Amino acid sequence: MTRIDATFARLKAEGKKAFVAYVMAGDPDYDTSLEIVKGLPGAGVDIIELGQPFTDPMADGPTIQAAGQRALAQGMTLQKTLDMARAFRETDNETPIVMMGYYNPIYSRGVARFLADAREAGIDGLIIVDLPPEEDEELCIPAQKAGLNFIRLATPTTDDRRLPRVMQNTSGFVYYVSITGITGSAQAEAGDVAPEVARIKAAGNLPVVVGFGITTPEAAARIAAVADGAVVGSAIVSRIARGDTPAEVLGFVRTLADGAHSA
Repeated sequence: MTRIDATFARLKAEGKKAFVAYVMAGDPDYDTSLEIVKGLPGAGVDIIELGQPFTDPMADGPTIQAAGQRALAQGMTLQKTLDMARAFRETDNETPIVMMGYYNPIYSRGVARFLADAREAGIDGLIIVDLPPEEDEELCIPAQKAGLNFIRLATPTTDDRRLPRVMQNTSGFVYYVSITGITGSAQAEAGDVAPEVARIKAAGNLPVVVGFGITTPEAAARIAAVADGAVVGSAIVSRIARGDTPAEVLGFVRTLADGAHSA
């Protein structure tokens, strides 16, 4: 059982939904980013999504694109992202970390080396946006063999013919993208999300968390009520972008977590 599996089992036993927070590793700089990441569990975060900065983030909207550029400008690399996870693990051995990003930096490092390093650093799962199920032999299956969850995205355009392929080899949870488009571009609507979550859950036995378009505690509560959890990214990253202190960012995260946990 991975940390992700254990977290969902615990939340289910407690009758709670998961709150997942996304931050870009190295934004606005390594030290500030690490301080925020270390503070996320204390702010109520159940699972951390740690963004890997990349020069061509095709699924991300302007807010997260800018965060990646800030991190890269500060010298953030894949190695430093792994170093950040390792530093987090010095004080927290329970909170799952999911690395979210794109395949190119992993390919450049070498899959076998990356997976060994990620496991050693304390990474629990991967969301690799640009690797479809047709490429499972590339990274998904090796990751599972290495003990990491490989988490797949499902979207409003994932029809009943495509869904079984998406669910194949997926583990940990399914990340349902609530909107068509990029991050931060629209608001998630619980009425639209609920039947899609039910459809995905009927196709497998994995928890379904919903992200994209969740920006307030109220929205986190509404979405978590119809899913197994809610993910917030752009709204948190925008607080970092405007220069909020780590304490202020974490205070905002606490309100989001309280919203999701109230569902």
